[in-house]
Amino acid sequence: MNPMTPDELMHVLSRGEDSRHQFKRDMTNADGVAAELSAFANSGGGQVFIGVEDDGSLAPLYPTTIRRLNQLLSNAANQHVRPPVHPLTENIQVGQGIVMVVTVPDGLNKPYTDLQGRVWVKNGADKRHVTSREELQRMFQRAGLVYADVVPVAGSSTSDIDDKAFNTYFNRRYGQSSEFSGQAPEQLFHNLGLGDGRELNLAGLLLFGRYPQHFRPAFEVKAVAFPGKELHDTRYLDSEDIDGPLLEQYQRSFAFLRRNLRHIQDQRGFNTLGVLEIPEQALEELLVNALIHRDYFTSASIRLMLFLDRIEIISPGHLPDSLSTEAIRRGATNRRNPMLTEHAVHILPYRGLGTGIPRALQDWPSIDLINDVEANQFVVRIRRQFVEEVTPQVTPQVAPQVAPQVAPQVTPQVTPQVTPEVGRLLEVMHGEMKRTDIQGALGLKDHKHFRANYLQPALDAGLIEMTVPEKPQSRLQRYRRSQRDRAD
Repeated sequence: MNPMTPDELMHVLSRGEDSRHQFKRDMTNADGVAAELSAFANSGGGQVFIGVEDDGSLAPLYPTTIRRLNQLLSNAANQHVRPPVHPLTENIQVGQGIVMVVTVPDGLNKPYTDLQGRVWVKNGADKRHVTSREELQRMFQRAGLVYADVVPVAGSSTSDIDDKAFNTYFNRRYGQSSEFSGQAPEQLFHNLGLGDGRELNLAGLLLFGRYPQHFRPAFEVKAVAFPGKELHDTRYLDSEDIDGPLLEQYQRSFAFLRRNLRHIQDQRGFNTLGVLEIPEQALEELLVNALIHRDYFTSASIRLMLFLDRIEIISPGHLPDSLSTEAIRRGATNRRNPMLTEHAVHILPYRGLGTGIPRALQDWPSIDLINDVEANQFVVRIRRQFVEEVTPQVTPQVAPQVAPQVAPQVTPQVTPQVTPEVGRLLEVMHGEMKRTDIQGALGLKDHKHFRANYLQPALDAGLIEMTVPEKPQSRLQRYRRSQRDRAD
């Protein structure tokens, strides 16, 4: 590290205090020094400038004061901070005195505490005492001292396990049924790292529990599809609270994306569903990463939100200190939930090699990665470029231009194109069905969205028909594929 010049010092002081720079006129108390040192070590490192007023003006020190401060800093760093920290000091001559610059590196053994066992972190230009259980847990997690996925879940037991799901996993991985392992379920889960012999841990519950949300209600996916581009829009096209074990959450989240994203014909026939506007493998990688790598010390749900121009997958917990968005773009990884990771590679489409994000970016480069430290969340934003291109084709203004082109090729009985939504509806139609049965088969909850985008277009196109056409609102109403569609 190059020595700081007086001009560089004055430039730093002119910017004022912040989370990386603290001004002190003098320091006399070892406990106070320990609190400052541990706060910087817990928060990414920083510098203390001694011999400077709060407003950044100079209050230079004399050589005798420098000797006393060096002794004070040495005692505080080694005897009042646990584990000890190792700050660097530099004396800068300014006028008739000296400013001491104390540089505290980012700690490798977080959390650092004072002699009373208190954990300090930077809070803007000041510091604060950490009291939140969740924040302490996250600090221990970053230090590798504890992991959320191996914490026992109070009140749980092997009786909460879905035996079929676990036996399928065990047979796939070990080539035999768990019933023939010769071990009691409690011992088996303990040996696999999924429990402590009495209770399940979080990994065991999330992977094999019949209903994990009974114990951890927040650990689910909240999915919403909006018609526009704004989160505050009060309208929505589709919504679902996706619970269950992780495999079910993954499958239902993927189904939510499938039914709300557009399909592209991609040189296929008009009567085919086509492919998703965003490559399925990219969506698969991003969904699995959210489920596996989220911060399970944070009691919040994953949010899956579809807008007209983008998809956002918001995971609780910002990136660990050792990672950056650029690093994970290159394939760097940090096992925040190592036990979950070990078993998930045999259950979910997950490889555990840090290649998920790079593969998703290769398939669809229009992905933004946002590490929101202040909100304690990680956001994956997937831009829907295709939507903007196709929107003008369905506006009323272009209809007169399209009609002359297709009219000579199409008879009055045949529609020029089957939309992906209508195509899906036709796929689930079997015999005569109630409206609620069709909607259920499609996995749609919003009645208005179903009628506007699926049912009415199919009726207007003459692809399905009512069994009681003279009474559209009849409670006996059923729908079936029309004779013309069956003939096609």
